[in-house]
Amino acid sequence: MFIIDLKYIVPLEELDEHMEAHVKYLHKYYAKNIFIASGRKVPRTGGIILAMAKDEETLKKILMEDPFYKHRLADFSITQFLTSQYHPDLKSLLG
Repeated sequence: MFIIDLKYIVPLEELDEHMEAHVKYLHKYYAKNIFIASGRKVPRTGGIILAMAKDEETLKKILMEDPFYKHRLADFSITQFLTSQYHPDLKSLLG
């Protein structure tokens, strides 16, 4: 599993111009069972995406499609971790 940490590097007004395209991009990868959860940080300085990809290289290619990446609106960092424990209701997703 991966945690993608986005840090916005432009004013929110500029970011919001691309929000609809960003949400469409997120939906594409939810439909492909790559993205698990996503949302804004509080305060609104960036966002977090939880993802399941076969490897980091594959994930990086996926992230390059994000309008926030394409238009250099955010910095992206990736952390991979191995799930050793999780809520039983997530077994079908993570197991």
